[in-house]
Amino acid sequence: MRAIVWRLYDNLKTHALPLIILAFLGFFLLYPIAYVIPSATHYRETVLDESGKPVIQNGQPATRDVWTGYFFWLLLSNKFLWQCFLNSVLIAVTTTVLTTLVSLPLAYWFTRLRFVGQSLLSGFLLVPLILPPFVGALGMERLLNPYGTINLLLMDLKLMDPHQPFDWLAEAGLLGVIILEVLHLYPIMYLNVAAALANLDPSLEDAARNLGAGEFRIFRTVTFPLMLPGYFAGATIVFVWAFTDLGTPLVFNFSQVLSVQIFNQISEAQTNPLGYALVVTTMLVTLAVFYLSRSLVGTRGQYVMMSRGGVGSVARPAGGLATLGIYLFVGVLGLFSVLPHLGVILMSFTGRWSFTPWPTEWTTDAYRLVLSERLAYTSIVNSLWYSLGSTLLDLILGFSIAYYVVRRPGRLSALLDGLTMLPLAVPGLVLAFGYLTCYSRMSLFGWQFGKWLDPATNPTLLLIMAYTVRRLPYVARAAMAGMMQIAPALEEAAENLGASRWRMLRTITLPLLSASLIAGGILAFAFAMLEVSDSLMLAQQERFMPITRAIFGFWLRPDDGPYIASAMGTIGMGILVVSLLLASAVLGRRMGELFRA
Repeated sequence: MRAIVWRLYDNLKTHALPLIILAFLGFFLLYPIAYVIPSATHYRETVLDESGKPVIQNGQPATRDVWTGYFFWLLLSNKFLWQCFLNSVLIAVTTTVLTTLVSLPLAYWFTRLRFVGQSLLSGFLLVPLILPPFVGALGMERLLNPYGTINLLLMDLKLMDPHQPFDWLAEAGLLGVIILEVLHLYPIMYLNVAAALANLDPSLEDAARNLGAGEFRIFRTVTFPLMLPGYFAGATIVFVWAFTDLGTPLVFNFSQVLSVQIFNQISEAQTNPLGYALVVTTMLVTLAVFYLSRSLVGTRGQYVMMSRGGVGSVARPAGGLATLGIYLFVGVLGLFSVLPHLGVILMSFTGRWSFTPWPTEWTTDAYRLVLSERLAYTSIVNSLWYSLGSTLLDLILGFSIAYYVVRRPGRLSALLDGLTMLPLAVPGLVLAFGYLTCYSRMSLFGWQFGKWLDPATNPTLLLIMAYTVRRLPYVARAAMAGMMQIAPALEEAAENLGASRWRMLRTITLPLLSASLIAGGILAFAFAMLEVSDSLMLAQQERFMPITRAIFGFWLRPDDGPYIASAMGTIGMGILVVSLLLASAVLGRRMGELFRA
């Protein structure tokens, strides 16, 4: 008996940290997801007596839970909700297809060809990542409104009647949302596809050429099947992101999508099961897409390569005509991609911009207002604290997870690895709605501690935890990639010389892993600063609002609101630019691995 107790004690001591991490993920990831599922299938009704009057218990009308699938049926039977669902699917599918068509040639050119300015153009392709699409929509609104830049230029060229301007935004609707999603998300697809092509063994393509196959047939039968894991990783992220994006439809005033309908249910989250039903539907769709992509990749075992890499050595010089074509393609794509950024930056420095294609006066008043407006200033400070806190937690959790997954493989580490990657498949919208509803009434042994986790009272802790869970995969992936490159012999040598495990980690593992942790931490911090779904749904009081929630609030304010919002968006762009440059310098091509589901 004593031996069994000591064995249990040793196992608990050995696995204490992964068990703590599993408990953390269970409470802040699995529990909110599990909470919304039963909440979508029941509602509370008043108990009536035989005469139809409410039954009174303890001075209050008695209630009971009624279980039903009505609200899922309502999604299918209600024309408006069904149209919202179809629009969300259409946005996601179309965005995925268009980003594929854009990214495949880009990845091929930048991995298989050498040409002048290749590194500069490659960095230019990542520009859309520095701005959330809903902030970019603010800039597009200025360029595309009835008397915006585009229309005024057309009027100057006598191509449009000044008295009947075309309202691009009102007419764009669904198409406008899709275009902005494509312009923002194609870099994620490009990073995954380029990484997959860079790891492909070129000798397999050479063998197909030697057998007489043409280039298109080689791509169809050899290259594309081999890069399917990377492609499906990128396609899954793009689909989920576009399907659940909240900010862009809000700014375009396009409400016929599931994400906006879920957002509209916030005020009735505790009483109306419809919001839960929409959340569960969203989660089921995204999880189905995630696991479908996994299963499709899993059936491609016949395409396993015997060796890896070597693409750089076979990259051939691009001819003059090919180089010109690449520059034209990237230039046109880049021009449309930077239009939202250009609109935001121009508005942030605008003193007067009325009925002219470009601003006629320039000023930095918007930036001074950012410092003087309490909401603008406090939102930036709040975001810095929220993001720093979540990044610190991500670094601790990411390092611990990477160590156990790579150095202590087993069932527990496999479970930990799977849960760590789950936030890439579960939309932030789902987690935010779960956070909004599941903790407020929580108690333990009669002690009510829900007030500490009630976003209506103070959302600080929940925002930090939401950012931590959402960005944990980036840090964990970066740490795992770095850990795999550290020879275990170095750690074993330190232990053989008498170093304790903590000293070995502190003096050997952490210094060697520091570059990967820094890169992952930078990305986690940057994307937490500009997180949209959690910020819009959880932060309802001004004093707790992060920067993205404040930007949306200012945009709705007349007069100077859009200019302050643009200045804050430009500040956010600056933070992301520096972060992405630092992360890219450390990780290089491995950066694409961070965006894999």
